[in-house]
Amino acid sequence: MARTTSDIVIEASADEIMDVIADFASYPSWATGMKTADVVATGDHGRAEQVHFVLDATPIRDEYDLGYVWDGDRSVSWSLVEPGSMLKSMDGAYTLDPAGDGTTRVTYQLAVDVSIPLLGMLKRKAEKVIIDTALKGLKKQVEAR
Repeated sequence: MARTTSDIVIEASADEIMDVIADFASYPSWATGMKTADVVATGDHGRAEQVHFVLDATPIRDEYDLGYVWDGDRSVSWSLVEPGSMLKSMDGAYTLDPAGDGTTRVTYQLAVDVSIPLLGMLKRKAEKVIIDTALKGLKKQVEAR
């Protein structure tokens, strides 16, 4: 499955950014369309391994669970473990690359497959909107701390 990728530079350290990414309870306050994000299971490291989401981002309204794999403050990847009614698959990742000047480049990759037929071009455009909205929300949330 082809992934859509985008990145942004955030004025914060990788650990500060990863703390915001790992704080699922706060997602509804900054992640557009996210109604709830409840941690279902936590790993040995104290970070979520499975999270239940309720999404209302027109035209997609769905509930689903994502499984997470953390690599310290370097990256986190996720995939759909409990599909919803619309989402058939979702694979994504945040990769953090500290620049050494107090900023960190955050790269977001996403591949989504939905149960309604979408042209490839429309699907990639939707992924791009999701990614850009998420990166801007993340940047705003981190830099406001």
